[in-house]
Amino acid sequence: MPNGTTQAPAAGLPLTGERTVPGIERENYWFRRHEAVYDWIVAPGASGTVVEAGCGEGFGAELLRRSGAAVVAVDYDAATIEHVRGTYPQVTAVRANLVSLPLPDNSVDMVVSLQVIEHLWDLPGFLRESLRVLRPGGTLVVSTPNRLTFSAGLGRGERPTNPFHVEEFDAGQLPPLLAAAGFVGIQTHGLFHGPRLVDLERRRGPLVQRQIDAVLTDEWPAALMADVTAVTTADFDIRAVVAETAAGAMDLIGVARKAAS
Repeated sequence: MPNGTTQAPAAGLPLTGERTVPGIERENYWFRRHEAVYDWIVAPGASGTVVEAGCGEGFGAELLRRSGAAVVAVDYDAATIEHVRGTYPQVTAVRANLVSLPLPDNSVDMVVSLQVIEHLWDLPGFLRESLRVLRPGGTLVVSTPNRLTFSAGLGRGERPTNPFHVEEFDAGQLPPLLAAAGFVGIQTHGLFHGPRLVDLERRRGPLVQRQIDAVLTDEWPAALMADVTAVTTADFDIRAVVAETAAGAMDLIGVARKAAS
């Protein structure tokens, strides 16, 4: 889907506060923030077989498919998989546990898993499965909220206040996790608010906190709605980071490869 487009809301999928869906005005900031990472992934072009692990509503799997890949979308929730099959029929949607992917060894070119690893009880198991199904030289891309921004003050290993999250991470944690699973060529990137959002927040306050306050009070001022609906993928910057330079990142993106031989 091109930047700035809007689809109808995902019928039949309840809004949990964690599943991002297109076509809902109040969700537009979170949707565009997710979409920006998909755009970044496909910018060099996508090809071969791509697995999206934890596909959610399926818009990301469809974007990956439209970029030129054959996409297998995997999710554990049965209703979600039925929705993906009905909404994005050219995506192969499969219900499965992410620690037991129903794919042969060395069979896919890329595994993409965005905003998922913070939900997993067996993250090492998922990373090992990703390594198993990737062809030699294949790529893994994961994204996750930056704990230092998302839950400021929460320490490593502390139970997140978000009841949907098992653990939250900082930039210094991703490379060791990926290396321990056997990946090589590990890089960490951060997704940041771009200049327009930085200026907006300077004038009106943090956009995420304003949305949280609106959800808690169920009061959405017109100015906030205008700010949220105006967000596009161009409002986010993605750049390489190390632990010392990632504190302001909204999300972290880990990229790693399976060794070529």
